[in-house]
Amino acid sequence: MAYIPFPEISPEIFSIPLGPVTLTLRWYALAYIVGLIVGWKLIVRILKTPRLWPGEPPMQPEAVERLLTWIIAGVIIGGRLGYVLFYQPGYFVENPSHTLRVWEGGMSFHGGFMGVVVAGILFCRREGIPMLTMADLLAMATPVGLFLGRIANFINAELWGRPTSLPWGVAFPGEAAQACPDMLTICARHPSQLYEAFLEGIVLFTLLAWAIWRTGWLRFPGRTAGLFFAGYGLSRFVVEFVRQPDAQFITLGNPLGLALQVGGYGLTMGQILSLPMIAAGLWFMARAKAA
Repeated sequence: MAYIPFPEISPEIFSIPLGPVTLTLRWYALAYIVGLIVGWKLIVRILKTPRLWPGEPPMQPEAVERLLTWIIAGVIIGGRLGYVLFYQPGYFVENPSHTLRVWEGGMSFHGGFMGVVVAGILFCRREGIPMLTMADLLAMATPVGLFLGRIANFINAELWGRPTSLPWGVAFPGEAAQACPDMLTICARHPSQLYEAFLEGIVLFTLLAWAIWRTGWLRFPGRTAGLFFAGYGLSRFVVEFVRQPDAQFITLGNPLGLALQVGGYGLTMGQILSLPMIAAGLWFMARAKAA
């Protein structure tokens, strides 16, 4: 069976012992840092391009530095709380002190998204900035972070896909290497992290850049954000079909009754959370009007 061996890349970029504490920089942390910085610079560039706006830009480039602080808080707090509430509520009820252990991993995009929404609303009210226009700016900046984050997921050998016999299947280490049905030796899996990096990062960024720089969508507040919501939701929904379901895979037996089941196959939590994003995105695009 043809497959790709997992590359030997350490999740840690470097580790420096400092007495009783060890300073460690991981690829996942670097993805967040670089994504936020690139997003910041991208928003500043958009604000400094007058032809993209129907009138004056909604805020001065200097204000983006203050916005960055709010966004960082929203991403970290929302992403962690989303993971706790959506994926492992029982575990954290039994171990509440582990909720703050962000360095051990466990972040939810949908939770981080909600955190950014709350942070953005509070910032707009504080600064007197139109919320839909702010949503458009943040939408343009987000795919960069998504791309880098999914690459970091691949390096960490986490969020891997379902077993596959396709020649680009990857033999991930650890738990993913356990025997797969009909595969007696090597368990190759879809590199679903790379699928998401391509769809949520490269493809979505290209569509948003085209919408802003080529078609002037910033003149219709909310339309760019709608494209992001629908594009991300659709990308995530599609990739979930080849992504290994989380331990919290939803079935009809779930006491919350959240599952949809067709032919014995249910929707994953990622798909359930993506459906409202797709609907919201289409609604924002349909309702957007010229400023």
